[in-house]
Amino acid sequence: MFIKTMRNQADAPIMQALEKLQGMRVVPFDVPGHKRGRGNAELTDFLGRKCMAIDVNSMKPLDNLCHPVSVIRDAEELAAEAFGAAHAFFMVGGTTSAVEAMILSVCKRGDKIILPRNVHRSAINALILCGAVPVYVDPGTDEHLGISLGMRLPALREAVEGNPGAKAIFVNNPTYYGVCSNLKEIVQIAHAHGMKALVDEAHGAHFYFGAGMPLSAMAAGADLAAVSMHKSGGSLTQSSFLLAGPGVNLGYLRQVINLTQTTSASYLLLSSLDISRKKMALDGLEIFKKVTAMAEYARAEINRVGDYYAFGREIIDGDSVFDFDPTKLSVNTVNLGLAGVEVYDLLRDEYDIQIEFGDMSNFLAYISVGDTPQNIERLVGALSEIRRLYRKAKGGKLHYEYISPEVVMTPQDAFYAERRAVPIEKSAGLVSGESLMCYPPGIPILSPGERISAQIVEYILYAKEKGSFLTGTEDLDVKNINVLAGR
Repeated sequence: MFIKTMRNQADAPIMQALEKLQGMRVVPFDVPGHKRGRGNAELTDFLGRKCMAIDVNSMKPLDNLCHPVSVIRDAEELAAEAFGAAHAFFMVGGTTSAVEAMILSVCKRGDKIILPRNVHRSAINALILCGAVPVYVDPGTDEHLGISLGMRLPALREAVEGNPGAKAIFVNNPTYYGVCSNLKEIVQIAHAHGMKALVDEAHGAHFYFGAGMPLSAMAAGADLAAVSMHKSGGSLTQSSFLLAGPGVNLGYLRQVINLTQTTSASYLLLSSLDISRKKMALDGLEIFKKVTAMAEYARAEINRVGDYYAFGREIIDGDSVFDFDPTKLSVNTVNLGLAGVEVYDLLRDEYDIQIEFGDMSNFLAYISVGDTPQNIERLVGALSEIRRLYRKAKGGKLHYEYISPEVVMTPQDAFYAERRAVPIEKSAGLVSGESLMCYPPGIPILSPGERISAQIVEYILYAKEKGSFLTGTEDLDVKNINVLAGR
């Protein structure tokens, strides 16, 4: 813990400053133009008067996110203490902006960064922006589950030894499915070779507050971690934290953040981070005890239904699955004869149940502080009925999530190269000039600069057939893909 003075985690400085402002008779001759909701009655009726009243601009009593000196600075220090970080930055561009800031702060054009290929699109986007050279580590795949796993230490050590000038190691922890890598060892390897350790901890906010959770990035000694507070932490969508360890140049990092983050930060998002941090710091232990219990109960009940496999800590192998997030309800559907995305569609269309996502072999139902045992029972009941009504013979299914890429050139060089559009089914053998992914989870099937294989084409067409939401291409209908001209 890197704490100078203990603060009262029951405080919420941004919320308190907004409440004080509401008690004053301030006449607004500043933006936003709706003027506390009075200028847009329909929007005020829809969102609520209190919400509109605190949708305000930066001002001295409320501080400024780009250069915090008062209430936002105080809120940052409270967050840093709660997460055990040297500093915490409030991010209003989602964890996407936090991941991009991590990479942009340590890598310049031509620098190498070691990372698994199953990263979120934000990491690839950062490489496009800064021109860094990716050194991919094969995360390995569970062939039965059809999911990519964590970062294997032998493969990581080989990549580090082969690229001694690399600037950083970047790791997802946990993955969307709840798989965790040996984070402490990864950080030690990075630091032993003069590299920074960067962690995409989008799905791990609860690691800092729950008991019996996998090791958090800051506890492992990582230099930077991007944390989606709006996922398991309960804040508003698009609000996240960027956590920094003691070896980071905080002034430079803030400058990098300010390259892309808005100068008109939403106080709705800032206050939601402030309040949610308070809630997690005070009640997180009890909250995630209940969340874990609900997830464990759901796993057991779903597995009793038959054909589904709600996997958990039994898949831990000490290497590519070093640990597992017990709050994750990831369910394999291969034995059901249905793709995960087909179960996703059935739950939504036939049972009014919206789960997080489905892929070729699995679906994820996200369980959090806002769930109830009654919701769990409804999900289990729906899955039982789906098995009874829609079960098919197993076989003939694609279930791989990760396809090892052939990297021809850097993402930046490929993205800005001369490109031409070709039908996806005719793109095998060519080099992609753009990204393509199922969203969620937002892990690129293809990134700029990668050779398009016949296997990748087959996967894309199969995903389209099964109803996956594909995104990333210039063609919004995802019929064509941009490839490098002359390649």
